[in-house]
Amino acid sequence: MIANLKFGLRGKDYRLFTSDVRLWIPLTRRYVYPDIMVIQGEPIYQGSNKTIVTNPLVIVEVLSSSTKDYDRGGKFVAYRSIPELREYILIDQYSYHIEQFAKNSDGKWVLTEYDSAESGLTLESVDFQMPLSEIYERINFEVEEEVNEQISEIQE
Repeated sequence: MIANLKFGLRGKDYRLFTSDVRLWIPLTRRYVYPDIMVIQGEPIYQGSNKTIVTNPLVIVEVLSSSTKDYDRGGKFVAYRSIPELREYILIDQYSYHIEQFAKNSDGKWVLTEYDSAESGLTLESVDFQMPLSEIYERINFEVEEEVNEQISEIQE
């Protein structure tokens, strides 16, 4: 998805950041590392540190068994306090399932879900589309499921 976003936004007034750049959330007074952030225009940095941004337009998180509840709950509450944020994308890594939360003109967050390889994710806040088949390219869900079962057994 990162490569497709990079090419899809090339020549436009957006910056793409990956998990090596921190996001400062004033509400919680914490730093987090989103998987992907899209910033419109110039990034606004916290202080003089060029590795801590404050103004994402789009945030993308890849869900795991250990983070999915936090990503959908407390983290999303914190993210919603960021005035520039217009879109939050959650990608399930264990099945074809993407949750897209887009802030509408009334300031309400609207959920759209995608559940098949034939579906196409269309971002609301930037001109970008991508088929789920490309997002999940080369993912073998059966192998992923077996690994997760083994991890669960070890944890028990």
